[in-house]
Amino acid sequence: MTTASLHPAERGIRFPHETPPGKGQAIEVAPGVLWMRMPLPMQLDHVNVYALDDGEGWTLVDTGFSTKSTKRDWQALIDGPLATKPVRRLIVTHHHPDHIGLAGWFQTEYGVDLVTTRTAWLFARMLMLDAHSQPVPETVAYWRGAGVDEAEIERRMAERPFNFADVVDPMPLGFTRVAEGDTIRIGGRNWIVRCGDGHAPEHATFWSLDDDLVIGGDQLLPGISANLGVYATEPDADPVAEWIRSCERLAGFAEDRHLVLPGHKLPFTGLPLRLRQMIENHRGALARLEQHLSEPRTAAECFMPLFKREITGSAAGMALVESVAHLNHLLKAGRVARQRDARGAWLWQRAA
Repeated sequence: MTTASLHPAERGIRFPHETPPGKGQAIEVAPGVLWMRMPLPMQLDHVNVYALDDGEGWTLVDTGFSTKSTKRDWQALIDGPLATKPVRRLIVTHHHPDHIGLAGWFQTEYGVDLVTTRTAWLFARMLMLDAHSQPVPETVAYWRGAGVDEAEIERRMAERPFNFADVVDPMPLGFTRVAEGDTIRIGGRNWIVRCGDGHAPEHATFWSLDDDLVIGGDQLLPGISANLGVYATEPDADPVAEWIRSCERLAGFAEDRHLVLPGHKLPFTGLPLRLRQMIENHRGALARLEQHLSEPRTAAECFMPLFKREITGSAAGMALVESVAHLNHLLKAGRVARQRDARGAWLWQRAA
């Protein structure tokens, strides 16, 4: 993508590397910092992973899902671009399976030290135990409350639900904690840890104190929005407020010089603009949603104002949890009210 093809408001965002690394390849994005990718079996078909040269070994950042093919891809990298020294440490930015999926494998097979936030580690360990052959009653009640029709609920009941443990290797006891404001040395640089919320609780980002690098995970993405979802585990949560607060706080540290290494898509500069865009995108979606609620609607009937397109198929699950998140935010702000219909679905309507 060239700057000429960008909307004028986006010309502050640049992509130094317009072509991502291929399978088994690594691109050096800064001295001693390698960018690689792992495939994902979904619409967002990749996750970025990184290796930083610590002199006597590599520190990796994030892992991809636990699958046989991903393990083969990692082995090819370890035998190829990373073959000059051993892998000694793994940093995980947050607990989602495309980022922590192979942490346990690296700990067991390679003896690495796992570094992450306490919340990320606890969430991952908890979710490993939460495996089911069919949806649990709380999830079914959540779907019904969100307005999913009974035929679709019946279809889902006949399928094995997504289980964290299906794509995440067992994680042995023990990790090294990082928290907000900590400093850590990686790849010959000192970094400060700054955490965000909304997409994942206590999501760690790392800001180099010695050059322009920022490891952004899914907290700092170019061009796409991180999913902000509400689930049956905490049905009244307000991740949209958490996300906006995090973006506003991180904007106080962001500079145009920063080269962000994100969890998906391409490394980019122009972080101050990108953080403003992320805030404005959600505020715009909230305004459209509020207008849409001139009549009572369920969460499942709110995809169009949020995403500006129809959402069907497998993508509807992610759209639903984000719809509930934005509705919860409007409710807590007093901008909408809700009441249950005869079926038990919440009907949301703009407040008088």
